[in-house]
Order: sequence, then C-alpha cells, then structure tokens
Amino acid sequence: MKKFLYITLALAACNNAPENNGAELTPPSEWVKNATIYEVNVRQFSNEGTFDAFEKRLPKLKELGVDILWFMPIQPIGKVNRKAVGDTFVQDLENPDYDKYWGSPYSIADYTAVNPRYGSLEDFKRVVGKAHEMEMKVILDWVGNHTAWDNSWVSNHPEWYTVDSSGNITDPIGEDGKSWGWTDVADLNYDNKEMRTEMIKSMQFWIEECDIDGLRCDVAMEVPTDFWNEASSSLNKVKPIFMLAESEAHKPDQFDSAFDAYYGWEMHHVFNKLYKGEVATNEVERVMKTKDSIIGTKAFPMNMITNHDENSWNGTIEERLGESWKAMALLSYTLRGMPLIYNGQEAGLNHRLSFFAKDSINWNAPKANEYFEFYKELNKLKEEPAFATNSSISFDNEKENKDLLIINRGSNNEYKTVINLSKNEWRVLGHDVGIANGYTQVLLDNLSNEGMLGSWGYIVLKKEDN
Repeated sequence: MKKFLYITLALAACNNAPENNGAELTPPSEWVKNATIYEVNVRQFSNEGTFDAFEKRLPKLKELGVDILWFMPIQPIGKVNRKAVGDTFVQDLENPDYDKYWGSPYSIADYTAVNPRYGSLEDFKRVVGKAHEMEMKVILDWVGNHTAWDNSWVSNHPEWYTVDSSGNITDPIGEDGKSWGWTDVADLNYDNKEMRTEMIKSMQFWIEECDIDGLRCDVAMEVPTDFWNEASSSLNKVKPIFMLAESEAHKPDQFDSAFDAYYGWEMHHVFNKLYKGEVATNEVERVMKTKDSIIGTKAFPMNMITNHDENSWNGTIEERLGESWKAMALLSYTLRGMPLIYNGQEAGLNHRLSFFAKDSINWNAPKANEYFEFYKELNKLKEEPAFATNSSISFDNEKENKDLLIINRGSNNEYKTVINLSKNEWRVLGHDVGIANGYTQVLLDNLSNEGMLGSWGYIVLKKEDN
C-alpha cells in the first residue's frame, strides 16, 4: 500500500613520547567533534593477527575517512581460567589448546606489556607513529575493573582484590550478589589506594611510552567516579587526552570532568527495535532528549550499529538490521554524537567473530567495495560543521506519518535528513519543493524519479549558499 506525505522543507533555523616543544597541543574537544572512530580487533583483523598486518591497511583507513583508531586491549591475556567456549575453561578441555583459544582480550595479565602474538611494544609504537603521520589519533582500551587470575597483582597484592566472606578473591559480582559470569577474571578493590596509584601509573605508561591520545574505559560505571576523576586529571598533565566511557547514564557525575563521551547503548538498541517494528520512530528523539536531560552537553554519545560485543554475542548487522542497515548507519551519523565503525563493517562483515578463539575478517567479501564507498561517503558527510558533536539538532515531527524521521542539523538547518524507518513506501513530494527553496540532494537511497521513498530509504539535503 502506498502512502503519501507532503514535506515542507522550510529554511529555518612511538618512540613517540609526547612532546609539545613549547607549543600548545590541540585539545580533544577540537579533534573529536567531527570525528569517526574505528574499533580495531588486532587478533581478528587479519589472518596473522599482528600489528604488522594491521599497519599495511592504514592507508585504506585513511582513505575511508577514519579519524580515531580505538584498539581493543593489546596486553597479554591470562592463561588461568582462560575461556574456550561459553563458560568452559581451556584448562578443563580434554586436550587444552592455548594456541587455538586465545581467551578474552579483557583478561589482562600485565597492564604494561604487549601480547606477543600481536608483536612487540616497538611494533605498536610504530603503528601509532604511522597513524599520527596520517593525522589519525589512537586510543587504547583500558580494563580497569578486573584482571586475569595470573596477573602478578593477584599473588603480590591480593589485598588489591575483592574477596568473599571466606576471604577468597572473587570474579565480578553484581549488586544482587550473583556472578556476572566473567569467571575468567578477578575483581579489583577500589577501596585500596595503593592499587589506584599503580593503576594510574600503568595508564600513564602508554601515553608516555607510546604517545596514545586517549582511552576507552571498559565497564566504566563499575569503577568509582572519584578514581576516574583522579586518573583523568593525572593523564591530562602528560598530554590532553580523549576519554570514552563504556557507560551511559548510570553515573552522570562521571561526565563532570572525567569523560568526554559515552556509549550510546540505548540508542543502539532502538535501532535494532526499529527494524523489528517494536518501537515507533519518535523513540529516537525521546532517547536522545532523555540522555541530554541527564548528561547535558558535558559529553556526547558514541553512536553505533555494531561493535565487538554486539557482533560476537548478538549477531551481525545483517542478522539484526537486515535491509535497514544503510538507514540505521546513516542515522548513527546524522544524530548528535560520534559514529563508530567496527573493523570489517566497511567490507560488509557478515560473520560473528569469535570472542575467545582466533578468527579473521574476509576483506574481499562480495560487495566489499560497495560497503567501503558507502561508509566513505558517510565519513565525508560527518566532516561538515553541521554534524559536529556540539552542533544544533532538531526534529520535524510528522503527525500524519509515524514512519518518516526528519532530522535538522546546524544552527540554521544547513542539513535536512529524511529517513523512511519502515517497510512502507511513501511519496515524498516535498523533496522537489525543498530543492527549489534552496536545498540540494547530497545522499539518497531507494528514492524513485516519481518521488517515492521506498522501504528504509533516505534522502540527505543541504541548504544552498545564499
């Protein structure tokens, strides 16, 4: 059934230790506001799973338009209680195979060392240096909530860990007293000041030694805010850094001074639900405004249609978003915030990468180049001032139609995005009027010559210069 809508488009409102040589370093607030962040899973990025193999693709990432490289943990992984499949430890297999099962990268055996499977510290320094030469920033995943069971801290400083009523070190336990299921790691005790001091020293190591530009902090809401404040203050004395929290509105005070950005988990789940028809289009605006009312402009969301957790545990983009993937990807770019690309996403990754075992991405998958060009276009769009994290955003609510989402970006509505978030077909006659009134088409998908916007189709319009 065809539906009709008239849209009025009104013109309205490494050996790379940091050195500044007396010059002011650019604060993160400047280099993140129009940035696209790219998540690197070194293990799965290539058949080799090394820094060297990743380095070879840096020019391609530069061409893609990536601004920030986020490396998942690169430290050595613990062997004790290393997971193989589900909750099974490698050590409990009939034939334990540690070469096959690399374990969770979030089980850190040594905070200031590099996983030898990936290469050496010098190799990582070289990658950071090359990235900087290409004007890309580098941030490192930081796992501050827990360590591997065979981290030297466990034997040398057992008082640095959470213990149960019997005095035994525990894995992370929820407020309900039940285990999270992360039995391959030991929970840290942030009541211990010595541990806090050593943790910050370990964080400083990577900035001083490798000149990284920031940290993505794992399960940040489970670590006390006062620690993050202290850590952020200490690290920023070395160089201005970008701090991304794997947290949302759990602890709003974390964004007073510690963190610059947060995970847009709730919005991500809205994307999944929109495709399933479980929520209405206006849920996008509601979630954004709710987060803004709690966090305000102190921090901005990282918007995403996938990441390492979602891919491994909940399904590929195709599994979760089907034919709506382009519309949802565009939405992650046009909303306020910073869009994320998970490695392989730009090649049409349609495979759940293993979380505990070695796996790899098929960079020559069918239509890989088509995916690459699509995200390249989105990254170019993100560079426009109107799509900065601090740029104005508003929504045109269409009472006659619950399927179309219309987003205005920029202080004077420089860009207008119309997305059909449904399987229905809509006549968008107003798009011709909009062009006549000073808008031109920038991007479009599934829009017919007759002005029919097909299922999950979209059009991005730019106001012409006066």
